[in-house]
Amino acid sequence: MGSELKYLAVLAITVAAFLHSTAAQETHIVGDEFGWIVPPGGHYAYELWASGHKFSVGDILEFKFTTGEQDVAKVTKEAFDSCNSTSPIELKTTGPANFSLNTIGEYYFIGTMDKRCELGQKLAINVTANSGGPSASPAPAPTARGPVTYIVGEQLGWFVPGQYAYSAWANGKTFIVGDTLVFNFINETQDVAVVTKAAFDNCTTNSTIAVYTDSPVYIVLNTTGEHYFTSTYDRHCELGQKLAINVIAKSTKTATSPSSPTTPSSQAPSAHSPAASAPLNSAAPSTIIGRGYFFTFLLVGMAFFH
Repeated sequence: MGSELKYLAVLAITVAAFLHSTAAQETHIVGDEFGWIVPPGGHYAYELWASGHKFSVGDILEFKFTTGEQDVAKVTKEAFDSCNSTSPIELKTTGPANFSLNTIGEYYFIGTMDKRCELGQKLAINVTANSGGPSASPAPAPTARGPVTYIVGEQLGWFVPGQYAYSAWANGKTFIVGDTLVFNFINETQDVAVVTKAAFDNCTTNSTIAVYTDSPVYIVLNTTGEHYFTSTYDRHCELGQKLAINVIAKSTKTATSPSSPTTPSSQAPSAHSPAASAPLNSAAPSTIIGRGYFFTFLLVGMAFFH
């Protein structure tokens, strides 16, 4: 009788452990609804998708694509960086393709067809031992470095679609007083509007702090606080042309308290001269965006303007 009880106890513990392991396992659909494609926003799109997920040992990556139109290769970091698909670790050509995340560390995936990797069909993730949902990264510590000039969106420039690409672009960057944002766009197709958080959230652009219409636009970050940018062109904000950043520190040791929001001058500042955007007293902008529809909005934006 005693041995049977011990056997049952061991069996119960084993089953409980198995159920816990099974419950903790998560299948991540790469790109969510839109799957594995060449993203309109370039490699930023999958960077953002990955930033909204927590990958743990035992999880599964599922790449959804149409067989014959896409493929997915697991590669080394060197092959990922150079888009070299000649000797992949593993290549799958039938969709959907699943990869088990069996070890801690970094994983790299690319599309090997044509120049799809160079066009942004690439994904890098980091797998940890702990399971659980995504967590926001801690805010960077104040720095005493000199001013930095940031090209918003880098090679993407300032255009539609933009929300997810620009969130990924801003994620991980430290903005301090004295830094400069540069917005590059084609004149008479875009503009840059400095707005309040409420206007940013609701895409109401009939009351702006400042509007800049001539590219390139230089905006010097003269105060700590949250700064919000969008476009006044019809539906551009709704389709994602918006950027939120948080200026966390001054570049000198003689920091002062953030000033209150200011009213822009009635005379529009020159787009070719540095201009300050007003700080806003509100919660810091989130760096993690709801991930379920990011490809949908990217492609809707592209379709709308083409």
